[in-house]
Amino acid sequence: MFERHPAQISQQVPEVPVSPGNVDSAFTLSIPSVEWQTVTLWSVIHGLFAALTYWHAALPIWLLPLLGAPVVAWHASYQHEAIHGHPTRIGWLNTLLAGLPLILWVPFGIYRDSHLKHHRNEYLTDPIEDPESFYVTPEAWSRFSEPRRMVYRAVNTLAGRLVLGPLFVASLFLWREAWDFSRGKGRLKDWTGHAIGLAVLAVWIVGVCDMPLWLYVICFAYPGTGVLLLRSFAEHHAAPEAVDRTAIVEAEAPLALLFLNNNLHVAHHASPGVPWYALPRYEVLRRRLTGRREERVYRGYRDVARRWLFRPKEHPAHPHY
Repeated sequence: MFERHPAQISQQVPEVPVSPGNVDSAFTLSIPSVEWQTVTLWSVIHGLFAALTYWHAALPIWLLPLLGAPVVAWHASYQHEAIHGHPTRIGWLNTLLAGLPLILWVPFGIYRDSHLKHHRNEYLTDPIEDPESFYVTPEAWSRFSEPRRMVYRAVNTLAGRLVLGPLFVASLFLWREAWDFSRGKGRLKDWTGHAIGLAVLAVWIVGVCDMPLWLYVICFAYPGTGVLLLRSFAEHHAAPEAVDRTAIVEAEAPLALLFLNNNLHVAHHASPGVPWYALPRYEVLRRRLTGRREERVYRGYRDVARRWLFRPKEHPAHPHY
C-alpha cells in the first residue's frame, strides 16, 4: 500500500523485470498534510456545479445534460479520491468535503465502505464478495426469468450500460438496502447523513435555483451516473487469477481528467493511496518495473465502444465462480 511519507522517486530504474510488489518501494512521494491540487479541484467542481444550476434557465435544455453530467461524474471522481484519504489527513473533513450527494441515490459512507471492500483484490469480480461486480452466480442465472436475463445482457453492452445502467445500479442498490433494513441491518447513520445532504441539495436546487427536481434528475444525476458507468465498464473482467482481472483504458485527455486518472485502473488497484495527480507517473514506473507484463490495455474509450457498443462484453454469469 502506498504510504504518506517524504521521499523522492527513484532515479535508478532496473532494466530487467522485477516483481510488481517492488514498484511501491521504487516510487515514493511527498504528500503534504493538505493536498492543494485536490482542494483546488474541489473548488472548481463545486463552482461549476453552482454556476450550472443557478443559471440553468439561461441554457437550452439539450445543453444541460451535456454540461451537468460531466460535472456530477467529476464530483463522484472526487469522492473516490476522498475514500482513499485525500485531500487531507483528517477523515471527517474529507467526508464533509465529499459528502454532498450530487448523484442522489447512494450515501457517501456506504459507497466508501463498499468501495474499500472492492479493493480486496482476491475477490475482484466475485458476484458475492465484490460489491461492484456486475456478474451473478451461475445458480442465480439459472433462476432468472427471461426478461430479467435480457436486462442483464443489455447492461453488459456499453450502450445498455449508459442508457439503462443508472436505473439498473440504483434500483439494485436501493433494493439491497431495503432488504438490509428489513432484517435490522440497515445503515441508519449513513442514511441519516445522506438525508441531510439531500435536504441541503434540495434547498439549493429548488429554493435558490428554482430548478424542478425532475429536471435535475434527468439532466444531472441520471446522465452523471451514466458517465461513471462508462469509466467502470471495461476496468474489470472475469479471469482465473486475481492479478489478471483489472484492465487499463488509456483515456483521451478530457476523460482522463474527468475520471482523475482512475482509468489507469491496474495502477490504482496496485497502490490505491496514490493521488490522482501522481497516478500517471506511478503507471509509467509500474510498467517499466514489471516489464510490461501481458495486460488488457484499451486505446481509449473509443476502442471500448468499438468493441462492445451493442455487443455484450461478457456473459452475466461469472465463468470462474
